Amino acid sequence: MPEVTQREARLRARLQALDRVAVAFSGGVDSTLLLHLALDTLGRGRVLAVVADSPSLPRREHDAALRLAGQLGAACITVEPGEIDDPAYAANPPDRCYHCKLRLFKSIMHAAAARGFTHVLDGNNADDARDTRPGRRALQELGIASPLLEAGLTKADVRAISRRLGLPTADKPALACLASRIPFGTPVTRELLAQIERAEEVLHEQGFAHCRVRHHGDIARIELAARDMPRLLDPILRGQIAQGLRAAGYRYVTLDLQGYRMGSLNEKDQ
Repeated sequence: MPEVTQREARLRARLQALDRVAVAFSGGVDSTLLLHLALDTLGRGRVLAVVADSPSLPRREHDAALRLAGQLGAACITVEPGEIDDPAYAANPPDRCYHCKLRLFKSIMHAAAARGFTHVLDGNNADDARDTRPGRRALQELGIASPLLEAGLTKADVRAISRRLGLPTADKPALACLASRIPFGTPVTRELLAQIERAEEVLHEQGFAHCRVRHHGDIARIELAARDMPRLLDPILRGQIAQGLRAAGYRYVTLDLQGYRMGSLNEKDQ
């Protein structure tokens, strides 16, 4: 039996042992596979999808997650974790993600327990265990299960299984919360998150699927996939993007020549 198939079998066995589960669902590649396999293994009556309604999640992603949960046949609810009202989160320290996940999963646990779901699951995979993720500490403190990680499934495994199952998220780009565009120490506010969301929507409307707008005061630093950079040689497109980002509230619009890379605001030379 191929290793990926063995890991998938371990995942299904883990889900079966948990019985009634609430899945923290973002509509990304990991949580979509987890929700699909939970439904397939346990049945619709024993699975609940929970979507966060938060200013740090782009509205287009929130709405897409709700639609996808319905397409998968899952019962679905939303929770409002209210992390923006937590001073420890809003101050934007290096462990911001810990405070965010603590609020989020406490709200999911409360909503799940009220509906008779005894276990809460998140979509961390085996690759995530190798990265520095303060949010993992919150999950461990709360006893949140990460079945993909426990089964040893990597991101590549998740995408391969998703393609085999025909899931629409198999090749979906990674998504991080909007707060990840803000340098540590710059306070996170609803207004700032909305500004970043408007700026990135300008890029999405022009067909840039894999992009980030990093916030540096009145400067917007755009990160694009390397394959997409040549498109900005078109002066008309470049002008439209600059105009759109200025309308979102930025005075200067720049392109990062290193392109998109995860966690660029954490680089030591920033």
